[in-house]
Amino acid sequence: MVQSKEATTINSDNHSSSSISEALKGVASVEQSVAATELRPWGSFTVLEEGRGYKIKRIEVKPGHRLSLQMHHHRSEHWIVVSGTARVTCNEKDTLLSSNQSTYVPPCSSHRLENPGVLPLILIEVQNGEYLGEDDIVRFQDDYARAK
Repeated sequence: MVQSKEATTINSDNHSSSSISEALKGVASVEQSVAATELRPWGSFTVLEEGRGYKIKRIEVKPGHRLSLQMHHHRSEHWIVVSGTARVTCNEKDTLLSSNQSTYVPPCSSHRLENPGVLPLILIEVQNGEYLGEDDIVRFQDDYARAK
């Protein structure tokens, strides 16, 4: 038997499992790397997928916490709430979002994400733009003294 994340092969004939494993090594993997979760003072995020001009993250915000008031020069963001309640500030306008609701944050817009609830806020973020690095961030205010 050969088992991987993508498939399980059970060998019942005379082919050895090692020859099957060797043959499978030549096949390009669909997933290039395992998603890693990064911890932040407000919660965590996991990059689920990344390609040219886009990045998809799963973001979890702890109850009562919020991200910095910030903006990005090179990307827009779409936020889709999976569970919990989100308070979104975008260009000084506040909106409450719940499960299955979404919002769009244009490039160069001041914005903030907050969890006003008692349960974790989980959302999917889709970033689009020419540069998606974590250093494309201008912090205007931050509860964790990270504003520059």
